[in-house]
Amino acid sequence: MKHILTTLLLCLMAVVTTAQEKKPTLMIVPSDNWCTQRYFTTTYNNQGTKVRVPDYSRAFQEDLEIKPVIAKIGQMMTDMGYSLKDCEQEIKAISTRQAEDNVTTSKTSGASLVESPLDQLKRRTKSDIIINVDWVIRKESTGRIVTFTLEAFDSYTSKRIATATGTCEPSNLSTPELLECAVGSNIKAFDKQMDNYFRDLKKNGREIVFTVRCWDSWGKDLEEEYDGEELTDCIQQWMREHTVKGVFNLSDGTENFLQFEQVRIPFYDEKGNAMDARAFATQLRKHLAKAPYEITAKVMQRGLGEAILVLGEK
Repeated sequence: MKHILTTLLLCLMAVVTTAQEKKPTLMIVPSDNWCTQRYFTTTYNNQGTKVRVPDYSRAFQEDLEIKPVIAKIGQMMTDMGYSLKDCEQEIKAISTRQAEDNVTTSKTSGASLVESPLDQLKRRTKSDIIINVDWVIRKESTGRIVTFTLEAFDSYTSKRIATATGTCEPSNLSTPELLECAVGSNIKAFDKQMDNYFRDLKKNGREIVFTVRCWDSWGKDLEEEYDGEELTDCIQQWMREHTVKGVFNLSDGTENFLQFEQVRIPFYDEKGNAMDARAFATQLRKHLAKAPYEITAKVMQRGLGEAILVLGEK
């Protein structure tokens, strides 16, 4: 009898643990195609090249459907246990910093900051998933028909991790209500795709790109020896100890730079916060600042999934 009770208790604990498992945070944005079709786009100068990108701010200000649509889908995802970050509110917060960023330049060359609106959202919110929503409505004699597409992307790698598409029955419901009906029949499969992907990440780590470079003013390089080991070998050993299962790929390297790809970093740090490329690079920076290296270095970030550590000075 005691054995049976113990078994039941263990099963109950497993169920509770699974139910309480932390789900990823997500943010829902209108798709690029949706914004383009409705002319909610803007251009920015990316080092001399003009790039057209969605203008989320205008979309939320001028379109009557996007806010209730995102609210409906967001409610469905929240009911499934996801943490939702509000795109519109994050855009408003970013705009307060935009004026400062526009006049920010580098210390040496005077170069300006380059960042797309989506990059800004990813960096600020640090949501695990970006969900793009797109829909098309056509009118029939029996009512309005909506066809939707949901695409989920990993914020760190921009890899597509889940897709759902479908069509509702003809109806005279509002657009948000039509989408709720259409999405509702496909949301479980969509959730399963995302869940499988993030279970793999929790087991095998997030994937990032990490580069180590040297300032030309440093006077040393990656072949400098410390305790009989070249700095390149010391960095690789640190990588083995701090990546998940020691998984990374040194795809290229010279005495002046190291290019690491498919770097698997822990999903959370020791404080339970989501780990990103910058946090990982900062750990190495602090390690190299200690003896025997005593190297000053600067961390630069490109989105959530790529970081550059430049050795020699800040």
